[in-house]
Amino acid sequence: MMKLALAHDYLIQMGGAERVVATMHRHHPRAPIFTSAVRRQTLLRDFDDADIRTTWLQSLPGIGDPRHFKKYLLLYPAAFRSFAPVQADCVWISTSTFAKYLRVAPGGRSICYMHNPTRFLWQADEYVPSEVANPPLRALIALLSPWLRQGDRQAARRMGVLVANSKNVQERIRRCYGRESVVIHPPVRTESFSISREDDGTYLILSRLIGYKNIDLAVRAFNRSGKPLVIIGEGSHRAKLEALASPNVRILGRQSEETVRDALRRCRALIFPGHEDFGIVPVEAMACGKPVIALARGGALETIHPDETGTFFSESTEEALLEAVARSEATSWDAERIRQHAGQFSEEAFIEATDRLLNKRSSGDE
Repeated sequence: MMKLALAHDYLIQMGGAERVVATMHRHHPRAPIFTSAVRRQTLLRDFDDADIRTTWLQSLPGIGDPRHFKKYLLLYPAAFRSFAPVQADCVWISTSTFAKYLRVAPGGRSICYMHNPTRFLWQADEYVPSEVANPPLRALIALLSPWLRQGDRQAARRMGVLVANSKNVQERIRRCYGRESVVIHPPVRTESFSISREDDGTYLILSRLIGYKNIDLAVRAFNRSGKPLVIIGEGSHRAKLEALASPNVRILGRQSEETVRDALRRCRALIFPGHEDFGIVPVEAMACGKPVIALARGGALETIHPDETGTFFSESTEEALLEAVARSEATSWDAERIRQHAGQFSEEAFIEATDRLLNKRSSGDE
């Protein structure tokens, strides 16, 4: 039997990337998970029985707090290098930052599932101002970026096989790292969702409340329209969004999976205002037969068929979003057709494609 190990950047905030790792853990429950640090009180239940191995970062103050763990950005490469080379036939590494610095013992293979090239190095203009609040740290990142990009590129080039979560990310990998990759879309538990004919008239956002998610655009737009908007999620920008929101915009914070599924089944449509690498939530909405109103950028272009499963707005402006909402309201949506489309992004499809890579015997086969 193949000896497999898993790795991920950190298990501190639970989002789409962590759900990909959870899927791998359920399919390979004996594989240890190597990560920099973990916040156990908010872990997905899927990880209850996981063998999670952390670095010395785990002992640093505030490391498990979503508001503070990014203050240690510059330490993560050294933390992953501090692990002894992992003894395994294959190491499957999930990363959007530094897990690719993990070393694999001689004779082992590595498969790197890349959610995105490291944002604060390769998309600094859009990421750093909103996600790195400390001015001295921002200045230090800017100063060290050429050296950090070089190290990041070298780490990516040491990986045996690169896997992109979308064609969008595949092109970024080619541009940033000069390497080709295969595309395997993230797994979505489409079978956990179902269609409801109920429409409670609300528009819904499910997201971590952080800067690059562009939630403030939706809040401003719905402030103007007066239409009901419900936002489910937690993050460092929650207080800012609450101060911005009018009474028709409700921010509920983190909710149970049951509450989230119910909100998806009842809403009129999902609002997806950010430029995402892939975007699991739109697929979950479509699995409920609900249309998605999305910014025409990134992974949304691969998952949403305009006028069949959703509506795009091409500019990140309030006017463009509200126009897309109006177009959606004027469209007669076929819930069954929307759900059928979501099925191609199922968990089963992800596992089948990933297993084909894991079961290859040598780098020459890859």
